[in-house]
Amino acid sequence: MSAPKDKKSRVVVTTDKKEPKKALKSYRNKRLAKADEQVELPFSKMNFLWMGGGFVVMLLGMALMVGGRMPSPDVWDPELIYGFRQTVLSPAVILAGIGIIIYGIFKREQ
Repeated sequence: MSAPKDKKSRVVVTTDKKEPKKALKSYRNKRLAKADEQVELPFSKMNFLWMGGGFVVMLLGMALMVGGRMPSPDVWDPELIYGFRQTVLSPAVILAGIGIIIYGIFKREQ
């Protein structure tokens, strides 16, 4: 018979290779890590200035489209509503504003 052991013996196994454990990143940590990175925005200040100028030109075209008021309810003057300014000039100005906005979107910094 063997003598009773008062202390339990423990077996410890060690290896020479120590591989670093990969830390599990939570969704929040990934999001914070991405926030720290420098992100290049698609539009610069000049792009926004061009687009803003295009919107102003479009608003000018809308203001040009407003027709006039008839001098009296009994008189009909088609030139006040269907004149050159309302039918030709203002749509051309609105289209120019749209063209400026498109240019502002596609313009690249050099």
